[in-house]
Amino acid sequence: MSLTVRHVFHAPSHTFSYVVWDPASRQAAIIDPVLDFDASSGRTATDTAEQILAIVQEEQLCVEWLLETHAHADHITAVPFLKTQFDAPVAIGERIVEVQQRFAKLFNLEADFQTDGSQFDHLFADRETFSVGNIPAQVFHTPGHTSDHITYVIGDAVFCGDTLFMPDAGTARCDFPAGSAKALYRSIQQLFDALPDSHRVFVLHDYGTDDREPAFMSSIGEQRQNNIHVGSGISEAEFVAMREARDATLPMPALILPAVQLNIRTGQLPPPEENGLRYLKIPLNEFGPYWGSDS
Repeated sequence: MSLTVRHVFHAPSHTFSYVVWDPASRQAAIIDPVLDFDASSGRTATDTAEQILAIVQEEQLCVEWLLETHAHADHITAVPFLKTQFDAPVAIGERIVEVQQRFAKLFNLEADFQTDGSQFDHLFADRETFSVGNIPAQVFHTPGHTSDHITYVIGDAVFCGDTLFMPDAGTARCDFPAGSAKALYRSIQQLFDALPDSHRVFVLHDYGTDDREPAFMSSIGEQRQNNIHVGSGISEAEFVAMREARDATLPMPALILPAVQLNIRTGQLPPPEENGLRYLKIPLNEFGPYWGSDS
């Protein structure tokens, strides 16, 4: 039986979160949930995550996984809120430890911050298998956008995070620390080689175009043939040249500094300081106007 998928769209970050389940057992997973965050005031809210909660309640689901594709740079995860609602493990790829090590140093996090992934309940290895209810699932390590990025293949559904966009939008940027256009190309080809054309592909972000509203689903076949960056026989060298030139023009994501320092700790807020308040850190004069251009 095919996996059932419903989505929630977070318009400020153009992010699609997913509630997916086995229709026979009603067992479910939540993938890449978003916490609302107002950068100007530093306030958080759970309006978007509550839409996810409403789907779970409406469909009478039992949530058995809270899944992240990677440590996001454009939004903060809502996993801590959902963890209070469901007794489900939080999982991410095992190379999150590399991201933690890199950014713990940048943000000079507290001395007892652990960079071993222990904030997560489970760290997936490449090609590890699990299940959602009775539907088999497998994890593919798909680095390029970030070094820790993974893709979940659950039944015939592919949750590719920031790897593939809709075919007319191409692919994600690769200029974050330890990102690699060459690695992204090879990650995508891995998915093309391993999966049939009929598999559904659910993207994490879409910004729409002048001709269409934001969309969230395509297929492996559509991506293989029509993706403007990696489809129709585009070579690795052609992709790398295009991706690196494009990325050199992109500004830093607006929320990357608050998002990364929270997402490497599963979205948990930093510990309170002596006055009882919690703070995020903004490194000054560390980066140029573009992420890849250090001052």
